[in-house]
Amino acid sequence: MDLGISGKRALVCASSKGLGLGCAEALAEAGVNLVMNARGAGALEASAQAIRDRYGVDVATVAADVTTPEGQKQVLDAAKGVDILVTNAGGPPPGMWTDWDREDFIKALDANMLTPIALIKALVPGMMERGWGRVVNITSVSVKSPIPVLGLSNAARAGLTGYVAGTARQVAGQGVIMNNLQPGIHATDRAVSLDDGAAKAQGITAEEAKVQRCATIPAGRYGTRQEFGATCAFLCSQHAGFMVGQNILLDGGATNTTM
Repeated sequence: MDLGISGKRALVCASSKGLGLGCAEALAEAGVNLVMNARGAGALEASAQAIRDRYGVDVATVAADVTTPEGQKQVLDAAKGVDILVTNAGGPPPGMWTDWDREDFIKALDANMLTPIALIKALVPGMMERGWGRVVNITSVSVKSPIPVLGLSNAARAGLTGYVAGTARQVAGQGVIMNNLQPGIHATDRAVSLDDGAAKAQGITAEEAKVQRCATIPAGRYGTRQEFGATCAFLCSQHAGFMVGQNILLDGGATNTTM
């Protein structure tokens, strides 16, 4: 399918690896030029060069912590005039409800709610002026089905989802389409970390923990960054212009719900 976005320009956050990289790769395959951001310069530049070599698109890189004012400025200076924004950030650490203090919640909100909102506020007005834009926020399955040990993520990502629900409907009339992707378990470093934590807690191997988790997924496996990225690219395409403020679940059927 021709996504109709060749020649557009996108900012993809946290895109040196994992789901962010999957989104960057899929957009590049569709002919989109990229601004890629991550904190680690080495991994970021390696991923960017691989995309340049494979797809022939222009890729700028900004190694910065986008949750800080300084990092946001660096990223936004490089991303002026982008047509597409993909927000993404690693999730806060797991724990019990008794583990977290106010500062822990502030850090989670900064990374998983306030930073995406800041990027939206900075870049969407330009999209509205030009009459076309796409915003995809990578949130989590925990927004729809809270995960007990991920209370920080549950809270912060639900806050972003509420913000997007109203904002998406205010900007759609100017051609800017905004939606969220809710990933379940995918084969990324995050999954490895969760499996390691489960293995330690149960006194089993990480592979055994993975087998246990896969058994809870009707698809019987973890998702891949490539199929996640393909869904993101579709939401950024010309064909998604009538999907407004939606939360798209990609979890292999693990969440048992009809809505």
